[in-house]
Amino acid sequence: MNELIGRVFRFEKDVYSSRSELYGHLAANGQSPKALMISCADSRIVPEQVMQAEPGDLFVCRNAGNIVPPYATQNGGVTSTVEYAVAVLGIRDIIVCGHSDCGAMKGVAGPPEALESIPNVAAWLRHGSAARAVVDASYPDLDPADRVRAISLENVVAQLANLRTHPSVAAGIARGEISLHGWFVDIHAGQILGLDGETGQFAPLREGQELPVALRAGRRLAAHFPLAVAAE
Repeated sequence: MNELIGRVFRFEKDVYSSRSELYGHLAANGQSPKALMISCADSRIVPEQVMQAEPGDLFVCRNAGNIVPPYATQNGGVTSTVEYAVAVLGIRDIIVCGHSDCGAMKGVAGPPEALESIPNVAAWLRHGSAARAVVDASYPDLDPADRVRAISLENVVAQLANLRTHPSVAAGIARGEISLHGWFVDIHAGQILGLDGETGQFAPLREGQELPVALRAGRRLAAHFPLAVAAE
């Protein structure tokens, strides 16, 4: 803890003073982040570092397992963050970001009795049940490590589906204003994988190549009614 406190002092003396113009601009003009990232609370994954983001670039929501509960009337931190990001900040790119060696996904993969001593965590991780069901049904004969990785990847897909149940996101998608991204940080390989919505597969993000996008922005209206014409 003393080491962390020392870094706080360095922030005030060195970091803030060297970036005073940027911080002054943000203080005077407010924030206009470019993307919302929903990522795991794991201390090894730092969203701002992954994206090499400057202050003001990224709106971040972190929780165990990069979970997005389906929309419900009960208030919750993730739901409120998503709603504020879209409805107030006007964010048009949302990233759900998982990672390798995820403790939360190990909990999803393991037996329920392993979580008996942490009932709130167990209840939260039930939002990952869809990912586990997909892996159990479609990925036979995986060893334990590969099973956790498969669940972690499928969990990103499942949470993107949950995200689309949020009214602000659904409306933004229908208007063609919002793109959804599914990312996976492979800590062991030092690379970022992105979900390609057309193939359903994750592929490495590579400079000079087209970015894999889970759902590209595009107007999506199920009911095609002719536009009303004003009477003359």
